[in-house]
Amino acid sequence: MFDIDGTLIESYDFDTECFVEAVKQVTGYEIDTNWSRYKHVTDSGILNQFFKEKHIENTESALESIKHVFLSEIQTRIAKKPINEILGAAAFIASLKKKENVAISLATGGWYESAILKLESAGIDVSSIPISSANDHYSRIEIMKIAEKRAVKSCGLGFTYFGDGSWDLEACKELGVNFVLVGDKLEHEQSILNFKKQNKVFDYIGL
Repeated sequence: MFDIDGTLIESYDFDTECFVEAVKQVTGYEIDTNWSRYKHVTDSGILNQFFKEKHIENTESALESIKHVFLSEIQTRIAKKPINEILGAAAFIASLKKKENVAISLATGGWYESAILKLESAGIDVSSIPISSANDHYSRIEIMKIAEKRAVKSCGLGFTYFGDGSWDLEACKELGVNFVLVGDKLEHEQSILNFKKQNKVFDYIGL
């Protein structure tokens, strides 16, 4: 199971900028980008908490407006400069697809529509891979459970999750699943900077 931003594609900073701009355009407020302080670090979870803190009413309408502006910002930026994959990500997923005993899924705290736009821009084919996102739930843990169920028609079988944030690690600890850190935002015994050395990555997932 894979996170997307900062894990499969180089979009973490880019995504944050678009999100901040969309919130500012719709509400007039600057949103705090210290994401670790939010209870649920997902697009919908962050906005739910933000709306409460700023006493914003008509939250459903505000959320949809922010999402609309956010997607427009993403599309504009991608048109100017396509997103890069994390080195080796597309090839690694292609290798996993060839293995008969492996189920693949994506679980992102972002919205589904933006995830697809960014993955396509980076040239990563996820057409046959189940995806769960902030469209499905505001809780990262629930998003991960939904992704597992969509991939294997069950829950609680156990899996390896590739992520880049402290919230990813915390969710994996709570679920009791294997975690592989991508990037260098944290320190973790199982970590990779990218997917170029496939043998090392396969070792971390027991393949």
